[in-house]
Amino acid sequence: MHKMSSSASESIVQRGKLPVFIAENGHSFELECDEYTLVKDVQRRLESVSGIHFNDQLLLCSDMKLEPQRPLSAYKLPADGRGVFLFNKARMRSNSMPPEPEQVEILDPPSPSSSHNPHPLDDVSDPALKALPSYERQFRYHYEFGDAIYSRTLSMFGACERLLREQKVQEKALEIARGNLDHFFKMIHQNYMDFMKCYSQQYRSHSNLLVNFGRYIEKLSSCKLLPALQTATHKSLLDFVKEETLQKVVEECSSSHRQFDTKVSEFKKEFGELKHRAEQLFTSRASFLIKDLEPTIKGHQKYIDEQKRIMQALSEDVNTVKKLVDDCLTAQLSSSLRPHDAVSAVGPIYDGHDKNYLPTIQGCERAISYLLDFFKDKKNEMNVFVHNYMQKIAYIQYTIKDVRYKFSVFTEAMKRQDDQFESLKVVRGIGPAYKACLAEVVRRKASMKLYMGMAGQLAEKLATKREAEVRRREEFIKLHSSYIPRDVLAAMGLYDIPSQCDVNITPFDNNLIDIEISDLDRYAPDCLITMSSKSDKHGTSSFSSQSAEVEDNSFDSTEKYETKELLESSELVEIAGTSKLEVENAKLKAELASAIAVNCSLGFQVEYESPDDSEVNSILKDAADKTSEALNLKDEYAKHLQSMLQVKQMQCESYEKRIKELEQRLSDQYLQGSRLPIDKAAFNFSISTAKSGDCKSEISGDIEAHMPCASSEPMDEFSCASNSLNVKLGISPKQSGKASEGLDDNMTDSSSMPNPELDSSMLELAREEVCANDRDGDDTMAAELGMALATSCTAESMSQPLSNSPDETAADEDLNSKSRDALVLELQDALADKSKQLQETESELKARGEEVAKLERELEISQKLLDESQLNCAHLENCLHEAREKAQTHRCAAERRASEYSALRATAVKMHSLFERLRSCVSSGGMAGFVESLHSLAQSLANSVNDGEDDGTTEFRECIRVFAEKVGILSRTRAELRERYARAEAATEQLKKELEEKKELVNTLYIKHQLEKQANKEKISFGHLEVHEIAAFVLNSSGHYEAINRNCPNYYLSSESVALFLDHLPNRPSYIIGQIVHIERKTVRPPFPTSVQAHHNGGDQVGLLTVDISSSNPYGLPIGCEYFIVTVAMLPDTNIHSQPPS
Repeated sequence: MHKMSSSASESIVQRGKLPVFIAENGHSFELECDEYTLVKDVQRRLESVSGIHFNDQLLLCSDMKLEPQRPLSAYKLPADGRGVFLFNKARMRSNSMPPEPEQVEILDPPSPSSSHNPHPLDDVSDPALKALPSYERQFRYHYEFGDAIYSRTLSMFGACERLLREQKVQEKALEIARGNLDHFFKMIHQNYMDFMKCYSQQYRSHSNLLVNFGRYIEKLSSCKLLPALQTATHKSLLDFVKEETLQKVVEECSSSHRQFDTKVSEFKKEFGELKHRAEQLFTSRASFLIKDLEPTIKGHQKYIDEQKRIMQALSEDVNTVKKLVDDCLTAQLSSSLRPHDAVSAVGPIYDGHDKNYLPTIQGCERAISYLLDFFKDKKNEMNVFVHNYMQKIAYIQYTIKDVRYKFSVFTEAMKRQDDQFESLKVVRGIGPAYKACLAEVVRRKASMKLYMGMAGQLAEKLATKREAEVRRREEFIKLHSSYIPRDVLAAMGLYDIPSQCDVNITPFDNNLIDIEISDLDRYAPDCLITMSSKSDKHGTSSFSSQSAEVEDNSFDSTEKYETKELLESSELVEIAGTSKLEVENAKLKAELASAIAVNCSLGFQVEYESPDDSEVNSILKDAADKTSEALNLKDEYAKHLQSMLQVKQMQCESYEKRIKELEQRLSDQYLQGSRLPIDKAAFNFSISTAKSGDCKSEISGDIEAHMPCASSEPMDEFSCASNSLNVKLGISPKQSGKASEGLDDNMTDSSSMPNPELDSSMLELAREEVCANDRDGDDTMAAELGMALATSCTAESMSQPLSNSPDETAADEDLNSKSRDALVLELQDALADKSKQLQETESELKARGEEVAKLERELEISQKLLDESQLNCAHLENCLHEAREKAQTHRCAAERRASEYSALRATAVKMHSLFERLRSCVSSGGMAGFVESLHSLAQSLANSVNDGEDDGTTEFRECIRVFAEKVGILSRTRAELRERYARAEAATEQLKKELEEKKELVNTLYIKHQLEKQANKEKISFGHLEVHEIAAFVLNSSGHYEAINRNCPNYYLSSESVALFLDHLPNRPSYIIGQIVHIERKTVRPPFPTSVQAHHNGGDQVGLLTVDISSSNPYGLPIGCEYFIVTVAMLPDTNIHSQPPS
């Protein structure tokens, strides 16, 4: 049962409604479909619903384009919350028509009509009762009128909401289109950045090659080969190439470099414009058009609410009036409410309808109508914005496709540029390669020496082990041969011994030239490398990765691993009679030569390659980690040194305290010895001296225990001086032993007892402390010691038996006093000498201490350098591994490109042969020959069809076939056109003859017409003058030209016309004939004063009034008479008769 239910659930088809939104107008539809519905079926249904043609439909869901042949399940449709946006491709074309204005149809409800149906109360005699039915009819009319307005307002408000929803759909559609375009633009922008990165690297490399080519040639010509390598054709490095050929190559490369740079600059400009358009498109949003619409429509909701309230009030009023009328009909009015009271109560309600409710509801309607107009304008603006926006997107997509096609073209051009510059790269790499070869020779020689030495060392180790094995076997035989017979031991094979091991190495590298590491700069100076390094390296930041890559290209893994093992196993070991210094020298020489070879290889194998951001970040991160680790180690070591220093300071303080206590005890004992008897003073001196010696011997013993090079010479000399003094004084060893017994024992015990508290790190501090205390107390100790010895000697001399006579005692006292004085002086001299020797010894100890400190600092520096070298080696190994992987990737890519190039070359050769055949057809003489040869070429290509041909050849064959057909059609058309042309020429000749005849006839008729027209024009009018007529004017006695006419006097010629005719004649004519162009009618007016002039004569002032009669009546006519001023134009070919001069 469970299996059946599971299979049934699996067979259930997911059905639902698919929302479809149209981008151009914001309309939306919902289509019933399931997950197995094909996209093309949805498109056919949309074609019938939306009117958009099937081929013009573009469906997008989020960032995915819906393909017609796939089902909706491929896009996880239909699903809740996900819709499909439909774009019209026809609207996205540049020549498409703009969208039409938005039309909103609002169906007006039927307007109410005032009802005059008869009512039973119309015939009553009471006027109040007769008025109630009319009020009912009027209230019902008000309600129906308001309901019609309310319905129309609701329709307009719903239309506004629909327009807002459509604009939101259009905004969402633009976001979908913008996201789709942004996806493709990011892809093309990343391709552009990769291309510009490769191009900038290539441009810098090629520019450097062209700029420094002359310097390369000079350096190569100045660098001579080793004498052992020079031949008749090879004297210098420049002889490795042909300079004449390179000059032509440089010119070609320079021209190609400039042309390619120009093309790339144009491409950069084109892409910059594309990027500017795209960014401008991405920044423009449709949200600014609808951001205020939703608050606006919410703000107008109050008008709908107001209309709804008024409609409720109108409905209640209608019900109230109807109830009153019904009560009157049934005579159920209460005694308190009479008909007159009911009418008086309904009257104010009617006034409220007429003055308040109906105007308010109409005002609300007008407000919603204005809102609808506003939303229609916004919708039209959104439609235009969407139309223009989609056209911009289509243009940018077309430009992106064009740019993507150009990427492949420019990539192929970059490959050709690299191939063209390959010979120039050889010139740049000759110098570094030459020095790298010389360094490799030095490295191989040093490696060979280390290799041979290690073989000898291995032989010595094996010989030592053999000797140890032989001794062990002999001891075993000697031990057990007394118990087991020798023949049994021999049968066991225990008398065999190991054979000798001979390590023989066949000589190799016998052909290496004789050159040392010091000769590299002489035969291959650094200038050969510095130029290349400056041109090929960006800086020290990418040095490690580049060196790792060059190591991968220069040395194979086997040789590098072998060299590393040689250098590691030969470290500071004496090899076959060679000292450690020589081994270290050979090792360093091999490392230096290897580094020089790697550095030289950087100059010609590493191109411009700026590290990626991820690589730079990883390098910086590794450096930061290592730096933090080193700082942590440094801090830990500093803390360790600080703790050790504190311990040593505590020990020094304890020693200083002890020394001060001993000095205080010595000073106290000295003071007590001066007051006590001589024997007591001598005894105290011996004790204090013993204790002082104990302290000094303990300190010197500690120093000697940790520093073998230091000796206890001061203490030994002091003890020797005491013994010699006892001998000079004639004191026996027994007597002297009693006085100095404690001192000698204490000194012996103290000097022989080690002090475990002091270690080697405290040596310098203890030595400095002792030397400082000795220097400070030299004088004091010398004086105190001298006094103590004198007291000791006096006490010993007085310790003799006192049984002598008084005379002998006095003589002995004199003798003892003299000898004591001499002894004190001698002891002081001896003490001064020993103090001087002690100071010299201290200075030597101080110098030795400084040397030891210097050696320790040098050792620390060497240790740091060693640590850094190990870190660098580890980093170089990592870089080498990464470079090896990159090289493998580049190699695979190069092989793939080589195969593609081979296929393209074969296709190009085949196409070249086809074009040669086509050119021979074109160059064949004559049109007929060209058609026949082209037709034969098409037939031969059609007969030579192969299955393995590529699409290009097939397309070319098809083009040739179509071309041949078109040319045949054109040739036949040409023949037909030639025949038509011949017939047209004959017809043209006939038409020309007829045209000449017609032209002669037209000229004759035109001349006749002109003559008639001239005759009509030359008729002079002698009656009432009109414009465009010809008039004759005669000069009268007053000097004015007056017209000659009948019954129409007072026509005078204007002064402008007279001036016109006078300009063409030398004298004033007697008459003028012209065509009238203007007639001005005037009337003679009475004169009036125009100016007042004051004349001063002999101090009297007289005012005279003058009248300008000439200006108001120039022709002397009576007042009130009418006259006409006529303006005429000259007639063509008219003879003007001038008056002969008098």
